[in-house]
Amino acid sequence: MRQYPGMPVNLKIAAHPFLAGMYRDPYFPDELVDKGKAVLLRLCDRIEAEQPGDLAALYALTHAATDEFNALDEEFHEADSEIETAARELIAEDFWFIASAYGFDDADIEELIATRDW
Repeated sequence: MRQYPGMPVNLKIAAHPFLAGMYRDPYFPDELVDKGKAVLLRLCDRIEAEQPGDLAALYALTHAATDEFNALDEEFHEADSEIETAARELIAEDFWFIASAYGFDDADIEELIATRDW
């Protein structure tokens, strides 16, 4: 049982500084990075709730989260920013971190975010 709403049960996830490199770079507005972090935490919640049994089921969840980042990219553009090369790498690394934290060490980082348009 969670101690407070929105906190993942997985301790690795709870301690991870999601999108830390984006927070350090003033090019990325913190309020939009917060939204990206929320996407990643919702992904964790879905993984914990649905407990995907194989990579195909995991990829379905990560693709849905990637689609949320696709929509968020429009907000970055409106704020004179974008999900560019450095951000893409950081986001992809956090998707892989999530997969591995939930036991999917063999997940393909490119397949985790295959639906991206950023």
